[in-house]
Amino acid sequence: MIPHTQSAVKNGILLLRWIAVISSSVAAIISTMLPLYFRIPAGQWIALFLLLVFGAFLIHGVLTHILNDYTDYLSGTDEKSPAILSGGSRVIQTGAMSVETLGRIGKWLTILLMASAAVLLMMGYFRLALLIIVGVWAAAAYSVPPLRLSYYPLAGEWLCTFPSLLFLGFGGAWLALGTIPEWAMQNAVINALICIAWVMVHHIPDLSADAGAFPKKNTTVVWAAETLGLPFCRLPAIIYYLLVGGCTFWLGLERLTASLGLAASAAAAIVLIVKMNIHDPEDVSNVEKILLLLAILTAVWLGIFV
Repeated sequence: MIPHTQSAVKNGILLLRWIAVISSSVAAIISTMLPLYFRIPAGQWIALFLLLVFGAFLIHGVLTHILNDYTDYLSGTDEKSPAILSGGSRVIQTGAMSVETLGRIGKWLTILLMASAAVLLMMGYFRLALLIIVGVWAAAAYSVPPLRLSYYPLAGEWLCTFPSLLFLGFGGAWLALGTIPEWAMQNAVINALICIAWVMVHHIPDLSADAGAFPKKNTTVVWAAETLGLPFCRLPAIIYYLLVGGCTFWLGLERLTASLGLAASAAAAIVLIVKMNIHDPEDVSNVEKILLLLAILTAVWLGIFV
């Protein structure tokens, strides 16, 4: 029993891809929860923070990556990926879990989460139920046929990643205050855009694998490279970071310190992307690691300077 338990825990940790979850979902939560620390009772703050983090790891970590691993294995893209930071959790490739087991877990976890949302709706917890529904929608629609939106340019990031991170980003304020202050919406939008931006970098090492998958995983990065030329595979990430930089005008003079930090972060990210060697998966992955750290620091900065 103990070896089975240890194996399940190990596989769960692999599926989480915790670095990605912390630098996107947890960062977005912290960005909104920090300003609430002195606005709501400490006990409520801790409970809400832990609830959101648990939900983020369960939905954005476990469910999203189970469904993504399952689909990308069947299409063949994970088999051809250089698999440094990309290429899935590798639980199937290493034999730790079968594709059938992974698909079964994903199916029942989706059903359990949607049933939980239904119960919460009946109990009157509309906001909490909606956060779960948006998260499950994003996880399923991103990877699962017939939608499989990650296999189409722009669709995966705008119809799945963005709404999922947006709702999680302002979720703390929405649940605690019953409304969404402008600063919470600003932080949520910015952190969601940053997440999409580094995901575009994340897809660069997988260009050939995604293009050769069946069905073809025609990510925005693949589309840009095939339409404009290989050097332009950087363009989607650069455009998203330009959008992040453009949000400084939204923050304005009212949040000048936050705005200056955001501008510096976006500029640094763009410089890194322009300079990285797109032909070297290791170099791209090293840049991505820096972008992940920048994402966390930016989220905390926005949370402090409200």
